[in-house]
Amino acid sequence: MPHTETAAQIAAYLLETQAVRLRPEQPFKWSSGWNSPIYCDNRVTLSFPHIRSYIKNALAQAIKAHFTDVQAIAGVATAGIAQGALVADLLDLPYLYVRPEPKSHGMGNQIEGKLEAGQKIVLVEDLISTGGSSLKAAKAVQAAGGEVIGMAAIFTYGFQQADDNFAAAGIPTVCLSHYNALLETAAAQGYISTEAISTLEQWRQQPEIWGK
Repeated sequence: MPHTETAAQIAAYLLETQAVRLRPEQPFKWSSGWNSPIYCDNRVTLSFPHIRSYIKNALAQAIKAHFTDVQAIAGVATAGIAQGALVADLLDLPYLYVRPEPKSHGMGNQIEGKLEAGQKIVLVEDLISTGGSSLKAAKAVQAAGGEVIGMAAIFTYGFQQADDNFAAAGIPTVCLSHYNALLETAAAQGYISTEAISTLEQWRQQPEIWGK
């Protein structure tokens, strides 16, 4: 992925706010069981108004550039809910969000908001790892009669598995920043040593066996 000015700025903001933490010497444990030298929680950026606005505007611009016929925005729960709402408001588009599972009470909704049949939807995520949760949300929208024309996210790890999954589903994606831009920015700003970059690059190649 290209190292655009936006990708570098987003990476800098994620590091500045500690939305991203790099800890190759003391790896995190993901729910998947993978050991990881990086932990990313982009919800942290919501607490910083100027950064929140930058991300909101960048997502809106990306959606307008890549998905010109979008008719509604759908946030992917839970981290994509706030980001999606901000973007939908800026674009003056209808908004809805997608739960991981249908509610076990009330109307049993999985999609909250009004979804029109045939409506062209762009999903908004904070983070793409393998793409599993995003594609699950896409399937829910499709099953309810919507047309998912794309996915927009703040950050991607750039796993080949995710690229393959989205390609197989026929859903194009656009991400504001990515792992390579993050490593480059982290090294330039002194968050990590140049020696640590090799370890971090190795993790991205084989995350399922890294550190075992």
